[in-house]
Amino acid sequence: MNDILIIGGGLSGAMLAAQLLRQPGQRHIQIVEPRAELGRGEAYSATELGHTLNGNAARMSVDPDNPDDLTQWLTAHIAAGGWPESDAQQEPVAELFPPRGLFGVYARQRLAEAQAVGAAQGSTLTHVQGEVIDLQADPDGVLLTLADGSQLHGARAVLATGMFPAARTRQRQSSGLNAAAVDPWDVQAMRGLDPEGRVLIIGSGLTMVDAVVSLEQAGHRGRIQVYSRHGLLPQVRRQPPGWPDFLAADSSIRTPLQVWRALRRQCREAVAAGIDWQAPLDTVRANIGRLWSQASDWHKRQFVRHARPWWESHHHRSPPPSAALLQRLLAQGRLQIAAASLLGLAPAEAGQVAIRLRDRGQALERIDTGVALINSTGIEYDWRRVDRPLPRQLLARGLIRPGPLALGIWAEPDGAVIDAEGHAARRLFAMGPPLRGLWWESTAVTDVALQAKALAHTLVAPGAGPSVH
Repeated sequence: MNDILIIGGGLSGAMLAAQLLRQPGQRHIQIVEPRAELGRGEAYSATELGHTLNGNAARMSVDPDNPDDLTQWLTAHIAAGGWPESDAQQEPVAELFPPRGLFGVYARQRLAEAQAVGAAQGSTLTHVQGEVIDLQADPDGVLLTLADGSQLHGARAVLATGMFPAARTRQRQSSGLNAAAVDPWDVQAMRGLDPEGRVLIIGSGLTMVDAVVSLEQAGHRGRIQVYSRHGLLPQVRRQPPGWPDFLAADSSIRTPLQVWRALRRQCREAVAAGIDWQAPLDTVRANIGRLWSQASDWHKRQFVRHARPWWESHHHRSPPPSAALLQRLLAQGRLQIAAASLLGLAPAEAGQVAIRLRDRGQALERIDTGVALINSTGIEYDWRRVDRPLPRQLLARGLIRPGPLALGIWAEPDGAVIDAEGHAARRLFAMGPPLRGLWWESTAVTDVALQAKALAHTLVAPGAGPSVH
């Protein structure tokens, strides 16, 4: 029997495996991932150089004990002749925005190094290429069923399923949007579009930025119309100087409104001193988990309803090369942004796609058409809406319950999953994006790296074994 079964071999699963392999002692780990390579997942399987990280190298280390790990790896990689295109960014290595595919190479190499450490201690990591479609837990362990009918048995299992991109996720009660839409990252499919045709994009976040980059790389020269409920574009990520952590220094700041007012005050002070307003904003990041976990349900709902769009556009910022492309297209009049809600698809002539919209502040709906439609609405965090076998089965068996505000799933702070009856499992854990509702920010590399380290310690701690609720 395996000691630990990891469900998902993207970045979350790979970082957890690496942390476990570096722990003293012998253990047998199996990681189930449909892709042929571990460590990539949805985000880092990109092959186009234009699809870059939205954080610079100094912010993206997979080693929570060494924030310069990616910078050091990238420095050696470039010196060895890798990524020659980096010269175009003309920045120190720590401030470069590497392609996401290259980041996947880095993550895989760090996992391979951890495997070597583990092998010297008698630990093993096996990659089972497949999809988990069901999970059962009993006093003897956890049983996984794969799509091909095979089964795996282990003492404990970890849900490291990563993100479910809305553009690639079948959704229950779907409007048919994805069936009519072009994948935001499928450059080859975009090369088949009329290069002069008008393209419609739903959503204006970072997925939209990737979609525009994909269109540019596919040779598209026509107009691009972007619709989102608030019409906000991601801010460009800059490299501001350090700023005092004003939230850590003042424990009386607790509610979203208090944070909002304090942040605006700090940003005004920064601008008055000639410092980029992004400097105070970046200090908020370290306090989000604490602020979110101590907030009441009412305050969380208020934040999501009123502040979330501005938080997303100002915190989840665009890499400079992509932001420059958007600004160029805006200046040329080829890219337009509008605030409107998607109501659904509409009948269209052959070779066209049509959507029903309601402009913000208007009562009447209208129809817009283009040669293609792209769904760039980001990530689907509500597991009840994800039409995939494992989430459906876990919900049906009562092994999980929707997280706060239906964001991911409920779990204890140590990652132990909470079932439908409110009991914390000792055989089933979760990490990364499934814990969005627990920590709010649970998708960034640094967040997942810290969670992987903490969960690895929990899983190997004395007495962490087979007891069940």
